[in-house]
Amino acid sequence: MLQDLGVELGGKPVLSGLTLHLVERRIGILGRNGSGKSTLLRLMAGLIAPTQGSVRLGGLDPAQDRKAILAKIGILFQNPDHQILFPTVIEELSFGLIQLGQTRAEAEARVRAVLRAEGRAHWEGAPTHCLSQGQRQLLCLMAVLLMAPETLLLDEPFAGLDLPTQARLTRRLDALPQRLITISHDPLAVAQCQRVIWLEAGQIRADGPAQEVSAAFSAEMARLGAVDADTDLLG
Repeated sequence: MLQDLGVELGGKPVLSGLTLHLVERRIGILGRNGSGKSTLLRLMAGLIAPTQGSVRLGGLDPAQDRKAILAKIGILFQNPDHQILFPTVIEELSFGLIQLGQTRAEAEARVRAVLRAEGRAHWEGAPTHCLSQGQRQLLCLMAVLLMAPETLLLDEPFAGLDLPTQARLTRRLDALPQRLITISHDPLAVAQCQRVIWLEAGQIRADGPAQEVSAAFSAEMARLGAVDADTDLLG
């Protein structure tokens, strides 16, 4: 639940007056670059705190209850290199489990079992920097899923991936039981969502069924593309 949410960064408003009750299993957040959607995702993940208003997930404040929120919510960043911390796959995948209280031995045993189940036992000692973009994105997803969060926040999950990798990731995400909240500038990325929220200049422009909101967003983007669309960024 987001109540009267506002965020200022560098003295400038990025989000203002947002009140949202997010209950659907598949939710999309659509908007242009600079619309505030990535800031909204970071608020929900507890990576930043609101300037005004409140964020609550199962009664918890994500920014204040960081350890408790780990089992509630996970985030997949647009660039996996901003998320990967460790030099080898087993270290990367074990880290979250250790944060949840497992011993290193317990965490590594769990990771090995998951890698075997995924048909990727040979990844165990692989250097993370040697994986392809798609493999690094999958590694980040596996690391998040190992922590079994109730909700996944996806920040432009298909950016930089080729079409076959996008198709594989889409199948994987579609099969997950978790609630997925996906942000994107691309209406196709949120086409299968039950609900889509269009953010414009840090405020809600539209909120409703995916087809309806995506059509309105696409029409507006086409209109802006037909004129000098950058003029609204001046001043």
